[in-house]
Amino acid sequence: MPLSPLVKKPLQATAAKLKRTGRALGKLKPQQVNPVQALQDIKARRIARRSASGLQLVLADRIDFVNPQHWDALAAQTVFLSRDYLRVLEAHAPDNLEPRYAMAYADGEPVAALLLQRVAVGGAQLRKPGGKKKLVDAPMAGLKEHLLVCGNLLVWGARSMALAPHADEGQLWHGICEAIYRLRRADKLDGQSDFALIKDLGLALDDVPPALRLLGYRSVETEPDMVLTLRPEWRSWDDYLASMTSGYRSAAKKLLKDCASAGLTIRLATAEEMAARADELHGLYGQVHNAQGLRMATLTPGYLPAMAAALGDRFRCRVVEAADGRWLGFVTSVNDGATTLGYYVGYDRPANADAPIYLTLLQSTVQDAIAFGSTRLSLGRTALEPKAKMGCKPEPLSCAVRHRVSALNWITTALTKTAEHDEPPERSPFKAAPVDAA
Repeated sequence: MPLSPLVKKPLQATAAKLKRTGRALGKLKPQQVNPVQALQDIKARRIARRSASGLQLVLADRIDFVNPQHWDALAAQTVFLSRDYLRVLEAHAPDNLEPRYAMAYADGEPVAALLLQRVAVGGAQLRKPGGKKKLVDAPMAGLKEHLLVCGNLLVWGARSMALAPHADEGQLWHGICEAIYRLRRADKLDGQSDFALIKDLGLALDDVPPALRLLGYRSVETEPDMVLTLRPEWRSWDDYLASMTSGYRSAAKKLLKDCASAGLTIRLATAEEMAARADELHGLYGQVHNAQGLRMATLTPGYLPAMAAALGDRFRCRVVEAADGRWLGFVTSVNDGATTLGYYVGYDRPANADAPIYLTLLQSTVQDAIAFGSTRLSLGRTALEPKAKMGCKPEPLSCAVRHRVSALNWITTALTKTAEHDEPPERSPFKAAPVDAA
C-alpha cells in the first residue's frame, strides 16, 4: 500500500537528515598518520607561527589613514577596495561591524592591500526572527563572540585583498596572517576575537595556499559563486534570449509577461530616488534578509543609496513598481571591472506569491551586465536552481579559519571536515555557440 503524501514527506526529510549525518560522521574517520611526518609538521607549524613574515605592515582604522597612492596602486583591481566604496562602508556599516585596513610592504614597495572587519556575533545573527525553539533561543540569547574577518561580509568573492602579482606568494600569505594577528591583538581591549576568518579565497579547496595550513588555518569549501559568462555577440537582452533553447526562452519571457499582467512595471531607479525612499527599500531588503538563518551582518537603510551616489555609473538599481507607485521589489547591480555583480535584492513576499517578482529581477541583471560591457555576471551563492536556468555555472569559493588557541584548532578541523553545501544543478539553457568562420 503506497504511503500518503502527509506521511511520505516527513519520512523523506528524516532520511535526508540521516544521510547527511552519516556523511559528516564518515568524514571524521581517523586517518593513517605517519608519526615521524606528524612530528615534523608540528615543529614546522610551531616555527612558522612564531616567525615574522619579513614584510613591513601598516594597520589603520580608517581608509583615509593609509597612503592613498600606495593603496590605489593595488586596489584598482576591484571597486570594493576603492576608497569611494570604503568611505560608504565606514559611514553606513552594520551596527556589529567595524572596518580595519592593512598594507604590507616589501623593501618599501606596497605588495598587499587588505580590508578586514571586526564583527560582533550574537544569538540574533544565528537565529531567524520569531523562532519558537525556546530550548535553543535561551542559551543563544546570551551568546556574544567577536570574529576578525579578512574579507567583506557584505560581498562575496575575492574582493577584499589586492596582492602584487610579482611578490613571493608564500611570504605574502605569511604577511596577511601576521596582519590578522597584529590587528586581533590590538583590538583585544574591545573584546577578544577567538576566531580569525579569511573569507572567499576564490579557490578550490585543493588550491588553498599551503602557507595558511602551516600557520594553523583550516580550509572549508562553501557554496560556489554562480557565474554567467556573457557571449561576445550578446549586445542586448534580445540577443541573450535568442541564444537560448525554446523552452528556456519561453520561460524567461513568461516571467516578464506575468509581471506585466499583474500591473507591475520594471524600471531603473536613480540614486536620488533611492535616497528619498531608503526606508521603503530597506523594508523590502529586510523581508528577504530576515528569512535567512545566518545573518552575520545586516545592512543599514543608508548603505545602498550611498553606494549608488558614490559609484555613479558603476551602480544600477532596478525596481518593480505597482500601478499605485509602491515599490514591490528591487535588485542592484555593481560594475566591478570585467564582472558585474547581481548584488542585493529585496521584494514584498506576499506580492511575490502573486507574480514572479524575484525571478524577474534576477534575470534583469543580465541586462545590466550587458549594458556595463562586462564579460561575466556573478550572482553569488544562493538560489542555485534559478541561476543555473539562466546559464550560470559554479565557480569554487573557500574560506580559511583559525582559533586563537592553537590547541583548540582540532575543533575547527572537525567542523570544517563536516561542513557541507548544496551542489548546483546542471542545466544547459543555450544553443551551441556560433563558430567563427576560418
